[in-house]
Order: sequence, then structure tokens, then C-alpha cells
Amino acid sequence: MDHGTNMKHQDHQGHDHSVHISDFKIRFIISTILTIPILILSETIQIWLGFELTFPFQKETVFIIATLVYFYGGWPFLKGMVSEIKKKQPGMMTLIAMAISVAFFYSAATVFFISGSDFFWELGTLIDVMLLGHWVEAKSIMGASRALEELVKIMPTTAHLIENGGVIDVPVSELEIGDVVLIRPGEKIPSDGAVVDGNSYVNEAFLTGESKPVSKSTGNDVIGGSINAEGFLHVQIEKTGEETYLFQVIKLVREAQMSKSRTQDLANRAAALLFYVAIIAGVITYSVWFAIGFPDFALERTVTVLVIACPHALGLAIPLVVALSTSITAKSGVLIRDRTGFENARKINAIVFDKTGTLTEGNFGVTDVISLISKEELLRLTAALEINSEHIIAKSIVEYSENEGVKIEPTTDFTVLPGQGVHGKVNGKSVYVGSPNLLKQLKIKTNDSKIMQLQEQGKTVVFIIIENQLAGAIALSDQIREDSKSAIKKLKEKGIRTYMLTGDAKEVAEWVAKELEIDDYFAEVLPHEKADKILSLKEQGYKVAMVGDGINDAPALVTADVGIAIGAGTDVAIESADVILVKNNPDDVLKLLELSQKTYSKMVQNLWWAAGYNIVAIPLAAGILASLGFVINPAIGAILMSLSTVIVALNSQTLRKHDIKVKVVTHKETSSSETVKAIT
Repeated sequence: MDHGTNMKHQDHQGHDHSVHISDFKIRFIISTILTIPILILSETIQIWLGFELTFPFQKETVFIIATLVYFYGGWPFLKGMVSEIKKKQPGMMTLIAMAISVAFFYSAATVFFISGSDFFWELGTLIDVMLLGHWVEAKSIMGASRALEELVKIMPTTAHLIENGGVIDVPVSELEIGDVVLIRPGEKIPSDGAVVDGNSYVNEAFLTGESKPVSKSTGNDVIGGSINAEGFLHVQIEKTGEETYLFQVIKLVREAQMSKSRTQDLANRAAALLFYVAIIAGVITYSVWFAIGFPDFALERTVTVLVIACPHALGLAIPLVVALSTSITAKSGVLIRDRTGFENARKINAIVFDKTGTLTEGNFGVTDVISLISKEELLRLTAALEINSEHIIAKSIVEYSENEGVKIEPTTDFTVLPGQGVHGKVNGKSVYVGSPNLLKQLKIKTNDSKIMQLQEQGKTVVFIIIENQLAGAIALSDQIREDSKSAIKKLKEKGIRTYMLTGDAKEVAEWVAKELEIDDYFAEVLPHEKADKILSLKEQGYKVAMVGDGINDAPALVTADVGIAIGAGTDVAIESADVILVKNNPDDVLKLLELSQKTYSKMVQNLWWAAGYNIVAIPLAAGILASLGFVINPAIGAILMSLSTVIVALNSQTLRKHDIKVKVVTHKETSSSETVKAIT
């Protein structure tokens, strides 16, 4: 993919706003200055204002000035018309070029060949208004993209490089991967990296939407541009330049703004239809008025029809909403990779969630403690043994015990029992901690219904035997996210069916589905079978979204109508998705659906403002009420047309008032390292 090309926002058949903002501004200013003498020397304007100013070769002088305005000010439209005709896609540029050309050549004819009033002043004002409209439009569209680029400006320009035992200030642009920099309290982190020394809290709010400062210590990743709150940090640079989080976000947003939009296709079709309507209306208007004996009025009405019918507002209706929604969502932690997928999200009526890492934490942890003695005593003795082991189960039990405030005591005679567990003495007591095989070895039986139920749920159950008596059991499994239950509940309230997809055993899947009250689940699904499950739901008539984070989710993400990657997922999953949720928060799926609906609604409103305006205005421009003394001249037509563009622009801006920010989560739910991985 040519990212250089994709960095440009295009619409109106290849009209590049990022390049032509200054061009339109200069052409508008010069054309407006040249239009002033045209207005002053116009007979029509002199009659309206009640003054007279004449001199030899006055018409020829006006013609020369008008020629400059036509070719210089009208050049973007004339060039655009050629491009549209070559592509056989006539649209807005063709209409504008046709209108100004008719006005110019007819007026030139009145100077040298035929009698009649010229339209030079209408020509000048029409071009001025059109240039102004395109300048404002280009600024508005580019403004949305630049909202993100403004983030770059707040990056620090210098960094404190630690070198040869000292600290020297160097430009951030000179930092290299592997350099270690010092970040003092209150300073911004110069580039993405990892903490190698120090402890502090870092404010990442403007980057990830995370409201609370995130604790950082040795080994934690940090994002360039985030603010160090209180402690001193030594950070080793891991990414520079365009590889950093911030630049990756901007690139994703720009690519999303460039991706093809189905609603934009609808707008283009509407513009093409209006072009043909304008041609037909123009021909009929001219023919009727000419036939009844008003040739000059016929041309004026025809020009006015072409001006009014110009679908400028229609061309602006979708791009502004696209730009605004993309930049607003990006700041909120929702990154749109594909516009079509994002727009499809409003139609979703079934969502399939991957289990591990999406609905669950993806981390092994204690879920249940069945204690036949004091729980504190059970944990104290168990942790005393498990702290000597590096096994993930042992670590999880120790962490849980510490969180419960248990004081861990020393162990003597510690022994590992391969395939069974561990044994040791704590304060003289003989303690065993192990698997069901340990019970068999010690010939201890248990009929505890709670313990049996935990085993039936597919959880890993660890038994504790004290002085040859069963003292209790601890169950561990992948822990369900705190936000998963509320997310499922809200989705079901909106009539959206929820499914879970997992490669885990049926018992595990059944337990998670029951806990979250999910409508249905698919268990023991192999990676290559996940896409088949999505297809099955689609064949049942559902519009399906898939939410996942792993490599094995990628085929399912692509197969779904909308693929949603949870932020801490793999690169493959992210590249396969239409939308990326920066935070590991299932609740954000609902926010995404709501934003898609609001964005689509705003697009439809804009289309009606633009097309509806033309439906009413074209008959008036044709002179349908001329018998009542009501007519719209070309200049007024241009102003009214531009007014519709302003209305569309203002209506698009109201998208900002919607509460579309993703739910704020605590720093325990996602680390900055996960966030960086999500993008890079």
C-alpha cells in the first residue's frame, strides 16, 4: 500500500483538499479583488445602486478582467470537469464548469457579436462563492485529520540522554533505539520505550482515554507524549519516529478516512443523478422560455438551474461526517480501519465473542476457595508451600493469598512430588498441596458436592491435606472480566444475540456462558473451524460481528460482517479487523455500535439537507413562479447553494455533542504495553 497516497484525503473525484487549501484561498482572494471592478462597472449593479460610471471601451475592459477571473478562478472547476468526463463520472465539477462557461461565453458574445446584457458580474460572484465554498470545505475536512496531528506538536523536542554516567540534552529526533533517557517529574516521555529504573505514575489520558494515571515501574512500557507525574524514570527507547504509537494512530485514522464508504457511494450516485436532472431541467428551462419569446431570460434561468443543482453540499455531506467520526473515535480509543465495516456495525444483531482474553482476563487465577477449616488458616498453610514453586498455579495461589492479607510463613522439609504436588511442614504441621492424583496416592476420598461441582465446570482444583486430613480445595481458571457481564446484559437489552466461541472444553465454556448469561456458545472449536461457525450464523440470516484478540481469531474476524479486535490482541488479529478497541473492555463494543448508528444517522440527515434542498430549488431556479414575480438570479442561486453547504457543515459538527467516548477503565484492565502492542 502506498501510504504516501493514502495520507491524502480525496473526494469529488480525486480532489485533494490537503494540497489545495492554500490554492483555493489564494484563488479566492485574487478572484474576489478582480470581481470588485466587474461589479462596479456592471450596468445591472449601477442600476440597482442608482449611479452611473462609463468610459470608452468599458465593456472590453470588463471582458478582460472577467477573462482573468474565468480562467484563473475557474481553473480548478474546468480541470475537475475534464477529469470527471474522462472517467465518465460527471458530477459537481462538471456542473460548476458548465455554469461558469455558459455565463462567460454568452457574456463575451454580448460584447463582440450580439446585443444583450452580459453576465460577467454573475460569473465573478459565482466563481468567488464556489472558491470560498471549496476553501471552507477543504479546511473543515482537513481540520478533522489535523486534530490528531496536533498531538504531534505536544511531543517534547528535547530528551535527557543518559550517557557515560552523565545526562546531556539532545533533540528527540536524534534518539536511537536502545538509548536510555531520564524523565523528570512533570516532563513528557520523548518516545515509546520501557522503564529500566524508577517508579512513577504516568498520565496517558490524551492517548488512550485512560483517565487514571497508570503506575509504572521497571519492565513496564511507556508511550511517547504521555506525562510523567511524580517520580524519576529511566526509559530505554524502543521505538522512534513513525514506529511510535502516536504516529501509528494517525496513520490508521488517515487510512480509515481513505477507505471506501458505502454511504459515500450512495452520495456519489445521488450527485450523478442530480447532474442528469440538472441537464434535463436546464434543457427544458431554456427551451420553454426561448419558445415563448424570452431568449435572454431563458439563458439566465438555465444558468441559475445549473448553479442551484450543483451538488456541492452533497459532496460534503459524507466526507465531513467520516472525518469527524474517525478522529473523535480515535481519541476515545476506538480505531476504525475500514469505513464499510464501521458502517455495517449499525446493522449487527448477533455478536460472537472469543472467550480467552476477550470475555476473560486470559490470566490463570483463583475463582473459588472451599475450606473445611478457617479460610485464613487454609490460605496461610497453602501459600507457605506454594511460594517455593514457580508453577503458574502456585504463583496464582500465592498472589491470591497475599491479596487476602495472609502472612506467608517459612516452610521446612519442602519436597516436590512429581505428578502429584508438593509437601512440607509449616510450624510443625504436615501439609500436602496437589492434584486429584495426590488424593489417590494418600488414599483420601472426597464426596464434597461443591468440590465436585467445580471439577464439573472444568476448573483446575488443587487439594490441601493437613495432618493427613482433607482441609479444603482451591479452584483456578481463566477469570471473567468485570465488564463482560454488563456488556452482555446491555447487548441483550438491545435485542442483540450473544455467542461465545472457544477451543476450551465444553464444561469450561458452559460455566462461562452461564455466568455471563450468554445466549449460546461453541466449545472445543479448532482454529480453522471458527470461521465456519460465523458462516453458520450468517446463513441463518444474522448480521454478525466477531470480537477476538488471537491469531486463531483472524479467519473469523475476516468472515464476520464486522471484525472487532480487542486492543491487546496479536498483530494478525488487528490486521484482520475492521475496528480496533484499544482497551481490553467488552463494554466498548456497545459504544462502537451506538457510534455507528449515530454516524449513519448524521450522514442520512446531511444527504437530505443537500438533495432535498436541490429538489425544492431547481423548479424555482427554472422560473416556475416567474409569473408571480418570484425569480432567483444566478448570484442569489450561488449564495443559496453555499448556504446548503454551510448547513451540512454545521449539522456534521453536531456529531461532537454525542457522548461517544468509550467507558473509562482502571489501569488494571489494560497496560500501556498492551495499548502499544494493539497499534504496532
